[in-house]
Amino acid sequence: MPASRLPQPVVAFDLTSQGAPVADRSVSELVAAARGGELRATARLLTFVERGGDLAEQVAEATHDHVGNAHVVGLTGPPGSGKSTLTAAWAIRLAEEGRRPAVLAVDPSSPLTGGAILGDRVRMTAAAAAGVFIRSMATRGHAGGLALAVPGMVRVLDVAGFDPVIVETVGVGQVEVDVTAATDTAVVVVTPGMGDAVQANKAGLLEVADLFAVNKSDRPDAADVRRDLELMLDLSKLTGHGRPDAVVRPTIVSTVATTGRGVAELADAVDTHLEALRDAGLLEARREVRRRAEVRSHLEHLVLAASAAAVEAAFGAAASGAETADESPGATARRLAERLLTDPGS
Repeated sequence: MPASRLPQPVVAFDLTSQGAPVADRSVSELVAAARGGELRATARLLTFVERGGDLAEQVAEATHDHVGNAHVVGLTGPPGSGKSTLTAAWAIRLAEEGRRPAVLAVDPSSPLTGGAILGDRVRMTAAAAAGVFIRSMATRGHAGGLALAVPGMVRVLDVAGFDPVIVETVGVGQVEVDVTAATDTAVVVVTPGMGDAVQANKAGLLEVADLFAVNKSDRPDAADVRRDLELMLDLSKLTGHGRPDAVVRPTIVSTVATTGRGVAELADAVDTHLEALRDAGLLEARREVRRRAEVRSHLEHLVLAASAAAVEAAFGAAASGAETADESPGATARRLAERLLTDPGS
């Protein structure tokens, strides 16, 4: 094949830097560079946050005073509902309008190996080519499906000037609850053919959704799904299953992600929801809930690590004869809990 006809690499964004290599710069220098639009610095900070540890804490300290500008949108739903394709089509439209969207695609990890395919990034090649910043990450077994690092990574993207920040994640079980804890607006994607899945999850869907996207709405039974959702929303007023902090009745948008149909309406509905939150004075209230949820998540992580260390120490001492192993597991747990609460350094 002639050289002129060889496939050319797709460049999603400029990763060049005018300053020192990212590996040679401090966290504060990287944050300053990210605020100036340098994408390599942003990527490096995201890596620090995802890995956790001291560097992640330094990033949190350096970024928490500069956030609050981005509209953070969660998009979730059952596997196979077309979330990644819909996210890509939506992000491309935003980029074409001159906005700077970023996508944080969270994939499930293997419960055995901890590995993840990160297939969402593969399905968003067109969005990357359009200049959308995309970062894939794995849940790494964090409870509920959302990674512990997601709030910190959202902060980095906010500081870097991206708006909106779209958090697209796998919707398994009640993971939708985790999405709302990390976002301003939650979009739940459903599709025709879900059958009893909608009925089984109706309470959970209603309790988290600000918007519904009926994707693959070119299928014959799409009208039935929309009708069922409307009925569920009507009944939620009687059953109390609606979102308690809802500012307006959730909008239902019909989309076909593969053709782009309905994507403009979805984008408009998301923007309208943000304005409704601001007008009602609820945007900051939701973000305060997010901050509390993040503190609780980190606290649970620290307590879990401390309790695991205490159990290992107790059984090691029992094996050496220093502690008795004759008590019941419940009694051992209560003794260790009392020690952790009254004398954490023991």
